[in-house]
Amino acid sequence: MASKVPAAQATLRVLTYLAAQRGPIPAAALASALGLPRSTIYQLLDVLVAEGFVVHLPEEHRYGLGIAAFELSSGFSRQEPLSRLGRPLIAQLVDRLGESAHLVVLHGRDVIYLVEERAVHRPSLVSDVGVRLPAHLTASGRALLAALPAAQLRALYPTQAALEQREGRGPRTRLELRAVLDRVRTDSYATENGEITPGIASVAIAVRDHTGWPAAAIAVTFAHDRFADDRWPAVAAAVAATAAELSRRIDGRLR
Repeated sequence: MASKVPAAQATLRVLTYLAAQRGPIPAAALASALGLPRSTIYQLLDVLVAEGFVVHLPEEHRYGLGIAAFELSSGFSRQEPLSRLGRPLIAQLVDRLGESAHLVVLHGRDVIYLVEERAVHRPSLVSDVGVRLPAHLTASGRALLAALPAAQLRALYPTQAALEQREGRGPRTRLELRAVLDRVRTDSYATENGEITPGIASVAIAVRDHTGWPAAAIAVTFAHDRFADDRWPAVAAAVAATAAELSRRIDGRLR
């Protein structure tokens, strides 16, 4: 059984790498990128093609993800594992702080709300499950954007026109966005103060998967006058603890 583990790991690396590409790629490029012998790559690709996880484009001499890989993605969406794993943790965070909290994922230049837990006797919010908001204006979106590679961030915001405004609030240029995200990296948490709704602020932390990729973000949202600015790091610490636990659960391995 143990002898099959390296092959399984190599297979997952192939699928992960193909999923990150803009289109199908040659087998030689795949072998070079993963540091595996071409003979090994071709053997793995043959099996993956036979099972439908990879498709071979013979005229182009390239390989891309197949329909079975898409079905896995559809199954992930149907099962909503992030929502199921995150919902009880978000509820506990709301109980701990007495403020509303939510879980989001990044979709293009927007964040999509997967879980929204409202604290009692707190202001109504524009966010709700399924709502989309511009990532660069929200604390949760900024937490995710700050964790992305620079090249991907440039691709998301190629021009100033990509920076949607809400009544003149939020970063207006890519230079201003870069400064906001630099602050997130320095503080280890993201903030937003009145840029979505006047008088309402948020503190957020990215949730990373086992590869370090920002899979989601958790934020706590509150009336600005509820917490003095010097208390925001303590709020961030509570959010960070919840994010760390969700990261552990996403990983799925006992520690």
